[in-house]
Amino acid sequence: MSHRNAEFVSQQQVREIRRRAKQVDSLDFFNLITGPELLETLEALLPEYRERKFPPTVTLAMFLGQVLRADSSCQNAVNEAIINQLLQGAEAVSANTGGYCQARQRLPIDLVRELARRCGVMMNNHTSQGWLWRGRHVKLTDGTTTLMPDTEQNQARDFQNKPFLC
Repeated sequence: MSHRNAEFVSQQQVREIRRRAKQVDSLDFFNLITGPELLETLEALLPEYRERKFPPTVTLAMFLGQVLRADSSCQNAVNEAIINQLLQGAEAVSANTGGYCQARQRLPIDLVRELARRCGVMMNNHTSQGWLWRGRHVKLTDGTTTLMPDTEQNQARDFQNKPFLC
C-alpha cells in the first residue's frame, strides 16, 4: 500500500471512530461492561455498595458516555440517563446532577484501571488486519515527566517498585 493510500485509509478510520463515538450512549457501555467478556472482572472489582439511583455499573457507563460526548457536562449525562430510563419504562431519576457526581467520586480507581486494561486487550485481540500497520500492532508511549517536591515523605517512598496509573 502506498503512503498516500495508507494516509487516506487512516483518515477514513479516524472519521469512522468519530462517527461511531457520536452514536454511542451510556446504555451501550453498560451492556459492554456487564457483558460476558467483562462481567467476571467487573464483579471481582466492584466495591460493597447499597442499591442507589446510581450504582457503580450505571455510574461507570454514564461516565464513559459523558467523556465521549461533545457536551461532556454532568447535566447532559444525567439527562441521557433519564431518557434511557423512560424508554425502558422505569421511573426516571431526578435531573439534579449531585447524586451522579457523588457516585462518580465513589468509583474505585482500580475498577476503572482494570476495565480499561481489559478493554484494551479485547480490542487488541479483535483488531482486523486493515487496522494494522504493515501487519503489526502499533504501541504508543508517552514520554511525560512528572516532577515532585523533594520532601522526606517522597524520599521515603519506593517509587521504583510501584506501578504508576497509566
